[in-house]
Amino acid sequence: MTIERADGLPPVGAATTFRKTVTEADVGIFAGITGDLAPQHIDEEYMQTHPAGRRIAHGSLVLALTSTAAARLCEQEQVTAVSYGYERIRFIRPVYLGDTVSIDYRIDSVEPDSHKAFAQLQATTRRGEELVLVGTHILYCYPDADAYPAGEER
Repeated sequence: MTIERADGLPPVGAATTFRKTVTEADVGIFAGITGDLAPQHIDEEYMQTHPAGRRIAHGSLVLALTSTAAARLCEQEQVTAVSYGYERIRFIRPVYLGDTVSIDYRIDSVEPDSHKAFAQLQATTRRGEELVLVGTHILYCYPDADAYPAGEER
């Protein structure tokens, strides 16, 4: 079965998965870049007195991992796109240092007139395959270059 594809858009149903173990270095570098030095991310002693019991990764770091999945899907489908935004992002459970996060990224719908593709995001951890993040990523997809005669504007 051939999936019909609109100009420059990934096909509905296109999907990829990306896995990454969140390390001490990842959290430390992310804290330094963002300036988010909240104790739940950088202070192990403090977190031992907290119900979580240990340090957790920044939610925005986990969300940032979805960018890798998006880039891989675009490469896989030969699409040139940029992030247009996110909708309904929810951080369901914490990600602890040492957890392996699996990002499932699937194109759910496309809007050819606006050149947008909508991907469903799901992030889980290997400890029990717990759902830790859900949401929708919106891609703005550039039209195929060869769809236009040389010199013609898009």
